[in-house]
Amino acid sequence: MSVKGKKWKRGRGKLGVMEPLIGRWVAVADSPQGKVRCVRSFTKVLSGKYLQLEADWRFGKSHYQEIALFGVRANGKVGFWSFTSDGKHSEGEWVDVRRAHPEAFGFQARMPAGLGRMIFSPADGPGFHWVVEAKTKKGWTRIVEHHYRPA
Repeated sequence: MSVKGKKWKRGRGKLGVMEPLIGRWVAVADSPQGKVRCVRSFTKVLSGKYLQLEADWRFGKSHYQEIALFGVRANGKVGFWSFTSDGKHSEGEWVDVRRAHPEAFGFQARMPAGLGRMIFSPADGPGFHWVVEAKTKKGWTRIVEHHYRPA
C-alpha cells in the first residue's frame, strides 16, 4: 500500500502506531447481554511514555470499567497492562495482525480461558474497528467486533 493510500498517520517512536487512537470514541453494538455502549478514551500519560485507555461499558443496567496502559515492556516490546472493575488483570504483547488489514495492529495475551488477541484497524469512514478473538483448534474465532466513532 502506498503512503498516499494510508488511512492512519503514524506518530513517532514505538507507540507511534497507536497515535490515531488518541481521543474519545464511542461504539454501540449488540451483545449476548443486549445493547452495549462503550466509550474509549486514549490519552498520552507520563511524559508520553505510555498511552492510557479508559473504557466505560454499559449493558442495560450493568456497568463495567477498564483502565489500561500501553507502553514499552522491559524486553523492549510494546505491551499492555489492563485492570478491570470486576477485579481482573491482564497483560500482553504486540503481535503482527496485518493479515486483518495492512495498517492493523494488535496485542495478544494469555487469559484463564486461553490465548486471546485484540486488533485495531482503520474504518472506511471516521473511527476504527476493534475486535477480540480467541484462539481455538480451528484458528482465531471472533468474539467481539465494534466500530468506534469520534465521541
